[in-house]
Amino acid sequence: MTPAPDRLLRRLEWRLGRRLDGRLQGNYRTVWHGAGIDFTDLRLYAAEDDVRHIDWNVTARLDEPYVRQYTEDRELTAWLVIDRSASMRFGREKGKESTATELAASIARLISRGGNRVGAILFDNLSHHVIPPRGGRDQVLRITRELLRPTPPDKPGRTTDLSAMLQLAAATTAKRRSLVFVMSDFIGDPGWDRPLARLTHRHEVVVIRVVDPAEVELPDLGVILVEDAETGEQLLVDTSDPLLRGRLAEQAGAREDELAAGMRRAGVRAQRVTTDQDLLAALVDMVGRSGRRR
Repeated sequence: MTPAPDRLLRRLEWRLGRRLDGRLQGNYRTVWHGAGIDFTDLRLYAAEDDVRHIDWNVTARLDEPYVRQYTEDRELTAWLVIDRSASMRFGREKGKESTATELAASIARLISRGGNRVGAILFDNLSHHVIPPRGGRDQVLRITRELLRPTPPDKPGRTTDLSAMLQLAAATTAKRRSLVFVMSDFIGDPGWDRPLARLTHRHEVVVIRVVDPAEVELPDLGVILVEDAETGEQLLVDTSDPLLRGRLAEQAGAREDELAAGMRRAGVRAQRVTTDQDLLAALVDMVGRSGRRR
């Protein structure tokens, strides 16, 4: 019998081939770049330039901002930083964890097809697992296999330490500038914007926020018992109560505003992916947005 990771990867490869081959012209379309290592020239700074490439010595001498230009290194190292905390297991038919797994496997396969290397950092409060970057299909299978492995239940009362996850990512990826995908629902302790900003300062970071629609708009299911996946707290609620639904909608809106403000402080724009969304369409849109930003 074909193992589950191989079945999943074959299905995703078939869908990737059909949906993306006509949209990405060649293996090295300049959507996501490798790290440049050879200095070639200086030119005046433009509004769309990365401030990390400013040559401050030349800028001070000429009293105008200049940026350093490099020869592009086409070999790309990518990292998948994936939140595997209790809140990511929320969802009825297809939860957030399953969505993140399929999206991570698709991205890993897409990047590795060009001969690039991909690694992964799988994080929860109890443990973390680092898979060093390698190329090839076997590496994608290894990452997929680890993502399909069930995570042990967390201790009740603990919320996700997102700062620790991002600090681990920064320490693990410190040796070489990389493309870093951060996948999380961003439900956890506050203060994650600063370590995310430090990660963004060194690497090209793509933040993917995984959301279940029921988190944003509570469905009318009558009286149900709900449980906070992070803390274990349980509460009996009447989901048909319009006052309750209104309060929850206000809280959801406030949380969306808070998350957007945190992303702005970190200098990134999160890609929002929902569990009921066509993941390949989301991936195509993500690639398109990255290309337009460049």
